[in-house]
Amino acid sequence: MSEIVDQINHVHREVGTREVPDGEARTVLLRRTYDAAIEDVWDACTDPERISRWFLPVSGDLKLGGHYQLTGNAGGEILRCEPPRLLAVSWLFGENPGFSEVEVRLTAEGEERTVFELEHIAVVPPGMWDQFGPGAVGVGWDGALLGLTLHLTGEGAPADPEAWQASDEAREFMTRSSERWGAAYEASGAPAEVVAATVRATTEFYVPAR
Repeated sequence: MSEIVDQINHVHREVGTREVPDGEARTVLLRRTYDAAIEDVWDACTDPERISRWFLPVSGDLKLGGHYQLTGNAGGEILRCEPPRLLAVSWLFGENPGFSEVEVRLTAEGEERTVFELEHIAVVPPGMWDQFGPGAVGVGWDGALLGLTLHLTGEGAPADPEAWQASDEAREFMTRSSERWGAAYEASGAPAEVVAATVRATTEFYVPAR
């Protein structure tokens, strides 16, 4: 197993529900610890130049109440910003996205370690959740945390991200991510047969047969 694929093992995942104004939302939570000071992790998650190095280019008015846009991806409003511990944004994609928010929470462990939590809370169309379960967004967030990990350790993103996405290493990473989200889904109380079907659909989506 490569060191990159092994990063899957450093993330704790949870699946749940939460009541929001639009009804019942689904939640996916990722947690891991970084060997970096909380100020450094916060800066990596909020400085536009650094965000572009490990995630995607971002534009907009990046302050409380302002709006952001990730190139080719989600955009929204900055709802809460409490340096260096909490960032909450709406996470909207497409013409009719519905309720969707992302919270990043940081907790210092001493001077040089930080517990990082990312929770995505969204009202998901039943058909999509029934087909893919939490892996639909979870696999993507695992990829984001991998990017942040490589950034914080100084390794940097792959020189050719598109080529890496098609590599055996990336396919193994996404397959294992899909399986781990299945395990988290089952731990939340989902029936084993439902979990197996969603893992299969998610894996086939992210890792299509060659």
